[in-house]
Amino acid sequence: MITVFSVVKDEVIQSTVATGVTTYRYALDSLFPLIDKFEEQRKVQRKKFYERLKADILRGCVMPPITLAFVNPAHASDLNAANIQAFVEENISEGYILDGMQRLNTLWDASNEIGFNPDGSLSVNVIIAERYDLLLYRMITLNNGQKPMTARHQIEMLTKGVLNIGHPDMVIVSEKETESVKPHGAFRKSDIASAYTAFLTNSVNNENSRIIESKLDEILVGKVMDSDLTTSNVSFSDILDQVARFSADTISRDWLRLGNNLVGFAVGAKRSFEQLKVISKDHFRVLTETFDEAFSALNVSKINVGKFRRELSMHFFANLDRYQDADADEITKVFFERTMVD
Repeated sequence: MITVFSVVKDEVIQSTVATGVTTYRYALDSLFPLIDKFEEQRKVQRKKFYERLKADILRGCVMPPITLAFVNPAHASDLNAANIQAFVEENISEGYILDGMQRLNTLWDASNEIGFNPDGSLSVNVIIAERYDLLLYRMITLNNGQKPMTARHQIEMLTKGVLNIGHPDMVIVSEKETESVKPHGAFRKSDIASAYTAFLTNSVNNENSRIIESKLDEILVGKVMDSDLTTSNVSFSDILDQVARFSADTISRDWLRLGNNLVGFAVGAKRSFEQLKVISKDHFRVLTETFDEAFSALNVSKINVGKFRRELSMHFFANLDRYQDADADEITKVFFERTMVD
């Protein structure tokens, strides 16, 4: 088990942070399996980089702490050490390794060597966040600058947890799952991940093939760090709840299934979330039809269609108080102004 010594509140990510200790034996039995929890998690680096650490473990070194994380609103404000210790023990299989995956792999290698002490001590930091968005923010700050795992991969990894919304009107499939069968009306997981990235960065433009991947990832991290992620009361799960609710209507669902629409909606909806919550499914369908009628007035041969779909859908839903009762002609005028090029 992990013995918890102290618990404090992280005021930035509004999460419980505990400090504790465990044994190498427990780490191998209960923490090491979490490395393979998601296929998107970073691959093990070449072992030669960790040969020195392996040798040091066998000699009795004290490894840097492993960071373990959970998403659980009920315990995100709990500062009672006994409660946190019991929660971790009961829910260890639901945890994420935010920092220390390579060290756990090295510990596993060392455990197969003569002279390994399974009773060695390992410090563990535990983060219990209220929602995945805040956990992702901390994950990026912990791993930023480490080459093995990009911010984009971290977002993709946590997307699986965010998708656990349980709405029958919203079916989400991966590309692999559609190789043999293509479920009618299903959302693509890659589009959800893109929408999540947009939500986290407050930006609908996060792809650029003209910029090398490492620099693009650096820009992406900067956007996340500069966003309102830690102060906003709206989570991406909240946005998906509304997507699922509106998807009960097939016309609305098909509009949201278009990746560029979904990306723009994810950012815009964050700014008008309270209004969206009270809009009926029928009203939302009318909004999407109005948007498409206005968008059809644009000369697609003169614009970057995907870029403007993202930007205009973001603007449209971010300003729902102004546009929710507007007709297509009024929205066309708005789109005309916003697509003008000097």
